[in-house]
Amino acid sequence: MQAEQYDLHADIETRHWWFAARRRIVKTLVERLAPPSKSTVVIDVGCGTGANVAALAESYACRGMDASSAAIEHARSRFPTVEFACESDFARRADWLGEAHVVLLMDVLEHVEDDFLFLSRLLAPLAPGTQVVITVPADPRLWTPHDESFGHWRRYELERLAATWRGLAVKQRLLSGYNARLYPVIRAVRAVTSARGKAAGRAGTDFAMPPAFANRLLENFFAGECAALVKTLDRESVAYRHGASLIAVLEREPGSIAERPRPASIPRDVYRPAAQAS
Repeated sequence: MQAEQYDLHADIETRHWWFAARRRIVKTLVERLAPPSKSTVVIDVGCGTGANVAALAESYACRGMDASSAAIEHARSRFPTVEFACESDFARRADWLGEAHVVLLMDVLEHVEDDFLFLSRLLAPLAPGTQVVITVPADPRLWTPHDESFGHWRRYELERLAATWRGLAVKQRLLSGYNARLYPVIRAVRAVTSARGKAAGRAGTDFAMPPAFANRLLENFFAGECAALVKTLDRESVAYRHGASLIAVLEREPGSIAERPRPASIPRDVYRPAAQAS
């Protein structure tokens, strides 16, 4: 992400329907995974400008870390009660991660070229029982200039996301599409954006504030998926097969985790459009 996109996030993420609904869904899941307590540590890895973890700060001991100094500068100035660190090396924050009860990884993996290596490095220092909530953009057919502007390497399908932790010492508690109710509308809008070759919103993205009434309506419609997602926690069923995004919950199990680079059987152009591969 670029500085202007962090500025955009800082400006709209507390209000825009997509950010707000995602926070409501994740907050509900976190409360099911770990009952609210100021002794319970929640760490947002790739916290960006901070609003997601700050939304939990009244009920949990919250921390955020991000590789971007611009993002952390925004986060610290906006949410002074949350502890933030500008860090990309998990080994240097092994003490933090080892204390975590819940780790958030919200729309981060798509920004990482080798997501297998990244996730294995993140999971390694976590204590058994730590819950990990992951969200990513879904469906390669939704690839547009919005993804290119954000520096995405891929949009995921269910099987591709599950492959990143297969064989590691984790239990999958949830894997589903979400932002599913609005998927047909989003796909239609993305088709137009792709044909135009230009993002529809600000700073090279599709984000722009809609009118207040529409914004609230969209937020509630998206956030209404929460009940179905919670219902499928620890079940074999999938709440939504399709969605503009995917969501997963993992539980760290006993056992060591070694660094695991991307398998040779999964070439880059499988999960990043060939036109974008370098």
